[in-house]
Amino acid sequence: MKAILTVIGKDNVGIIAGVSNELSELEINILDVSQTIMDGYFTMMMMLDLSTTIEAFDEVKAQLAKKGTDLQVKVSIQREEIFNSMHKL
Repeated sequence: MKAILTVIGKDNVGIIAGVSNELSELEINILDVSQTIMDGYFTMMMMLDLSTTIEAFDEVKAQLAKKGTDLQVKVSIQREEIFNSMHKL
């Protein structure tokens, strides 16, 4: 299964490292990434491959949200099909 991860918050040292490390611990592969800093705010989107993780999606979501709290950013994850259906015209 693929998923879309978004990270938004005030720019701070270690955001990419923290999120990437958490994904690695969950055995989730990053397929694509886009990130930028706009007026002091960090934004990142990632396409992820969850096929190798042993965790349930809800557990992945909870662990990533907790990591976001630790990093003082908002981390959200959606299944690719949900993301696509929400963003189609």
